[in-house]
Amino acid sequence: QVLFLGPLTQLAIESPRGLFHDVKAGLNSRSWSKCVKDLRWLRNQVVAPLTEEFVFRACMIPMLVPCTGPTAAIFISPLFFGVAHFHHNIEQLRFGQDTVFEILICLSSSLILTFQYLNDPGLVGLVLCHSFCNQMGFPAIGSVLQHPQRPVILLSYQLGVLLFLILLFPFTDPAFYGMTPICSLLLTPRSACA
Repeated sequence: QVLFLGPLTQLAIESPRGLFHDVKAGLNSRSWSKCVKDLRWLRNQVVAPLTEEFVFRACMIPMLVPCTGPTAAIFISPLFFGVAHFHHNIEQLRFGQDTVFEILICLSSSLILTFQYLNDPGLVGLVLCHSFCNQMGFPAIGSVLQHPQRPVILLSYQLGVLLFLILLFPFTDPAFYGMTPICSLLLTPRSACA
């Protein structure tokens, strides 16, 4: 999740002890036992990522790819994912919050996860990425512009995006993991829907 380099840098600058404490707590079994008892945490970090990745990747992608091809499936699947999260946007609008950025982040996260699923059809990595994204939340880019360490944080955001673009294809190449991509398992790309 190199895309979160900016928010992680901002967190480290604003609260170095807080970041260290979060990492230390994540390694402590007592903090995990508290989390497991928290229903909201279970929903956001376990149940939602697991069920959403199962439905939107493991179930939908194998049905979409034969009908649309892999490239179209990468762009169609996030639309369903976005519609499923639309109730969050309605709630934000009710409280006068801007939702355009959140919609774009949700769609782009789904696009990335769909791309990854097509290259490595395992769910564990997707669920962990989804859970991490839920834990981090949406990047507070607006607060970066007023931050006293703005140049450093903006540079880390840009570096995160650059590293993501550089590493996306090498780290999602099935040959890197010794896997067979799901799209190569198709006999003929359009045979199921022709």
